[in-house]
Amino acid sequence: MTKVQPSVHIVGAGLAGLACAVRLAQAGLKPALYEAADHAGGRCRSYFDPALDRLIDNGNHLVLSGNVAVQGYLADIGATDELLIAPEPAIPFIDLRTGQRWTLRPNQGRFPWWLFLKDRRVPDSRVYEYLAALKLALAGPETRIAECFDAKKPLYERFWEPLTIAILNTSPQTAAARLLWPVMALLFGKGGKAALPCQPREGLSQTFIDPALAWLAARDCPAPSFYTRLKAVERTNDQVKGLDFASQRINIPTDGKVVLALPPAGISGLLPEITTPEKSCAIVNAHFRLQTPCALPDDAYLLGLVGATSQWLFLRGDIASVTISAADDLATESAEIIAGKIWPEIATALGLTAGTPLPPFRIVKEKRATFAQTPASLSRRPGTRTRFTNLYLAGDWTDTGLPATIEGAILSGHKAAAAILKDIGKG
Repeated sequence: MTKVQPSVHIVGAGLAGLACAVRLAQAGLKPALYEAADHAGGRCRSYFDPALDRLIDNGNHLVLSGNVAVQGYLADIGATDELLIAPEPAIPFIDLRTGQRWTLRPNQGRFPWWLFLKDRRVPDSRVYEYLAALKLALAGPETRIAECFDAKKPLYERFWEPLTIAILNTSPQTAAARLLWPVMALLFGKGGKAALPCQPREGLSQTFIDPALAWLAARDCPAPSFYTRLKAVERTNDQVKGLDFASQRINIPTDGKVVLALPPAGISGLLPEITTPEKSCAIVNAHFRLQTPCALPDDAYLLGLVGATSQWLFLRGDIASVTISAADDLATESAEIIAGKIWPEIATALGLTAGTPLPPFRIVKEKRATFAQTPASLSRRPGTRTRFTNLYLAGDWTDTGLPATIEGAILSGHKAAAAILKDIGKG
């Protein structure tokens, strides 16, 4: 007689929820997914924009070849070929105040001999200055990133500061030093082969979301229930007994499992007894349709911008996109004002004729893009398990040990799935 598998309900069909569902389905379970929006993927998605007449990503995400969780997830869903990987670990930069350009070029092997070559480093930087990254590994829970580096050195403004803001979406003055170390360990500890920039072949949805939904459907897992917002979680002292959605109630049997893959604000509203990060930081993404396609130096996937409002420029065909992190103040401006500030920077970075008129654009504001990745927030990141024996958490804001990135989101889903499988004797 076939043993009936316990029911698993995953609330939230973003990357964390999908990664969890895929790992559970690999073990023979058929998890049910619920999503308040009309689409899966959360912040990781693509859509057709009529103003640009193009497919664009909701935002830009920095993914590296050494992101183990990302690569494992894509292998799970058969979408490895949908992520383009740069042939060299080269990242070009431009200082828009002076016009100076340079390219950071780590070598492919583990020993970082590139640090000893002036033309591979940040201009006016010294080898010993990069060793300051080791302070991140020894940082205490209250240490800020700015405390680990000399802000008077060019390397700070040209490397440490833009990298911190891009990865942690928090200024170096307030960002937790511990969170940057896993990225530095990847960049400097595993060699250039782990630091190859990656880019979706077509879009975030086509790389990370659509293949996962198709993979789950091919294994007879229930289709996600969209427009299904969770209103309440019924629980006893140690178990979740029911999920109340706007249109239905789901009873959770004794052996049933629940994963909440929701933002921290959603968790605190449903379960105030669970500690979550309280503050968040905004990200502003801007997309512009160029008259003709352009290319970055060495056909790179991204360009770092120093001395500008913009921080990182991405190109795909005739769409130029910029990401501005730690953008709480900028997010209060109108789309027209934001575009007016950013476009001259893009035009200069791409070498366009001075005075090139503002092209069609789309501004995307994510006012709660990530939790504020400060020391105070670190102490409020909950683990995968909760005080309820059948309730698990997933999301890039949970305590994965990583920043709030795609890698962290996927890892959190994998951790939730691993905990469930262990609890039911399949781990």
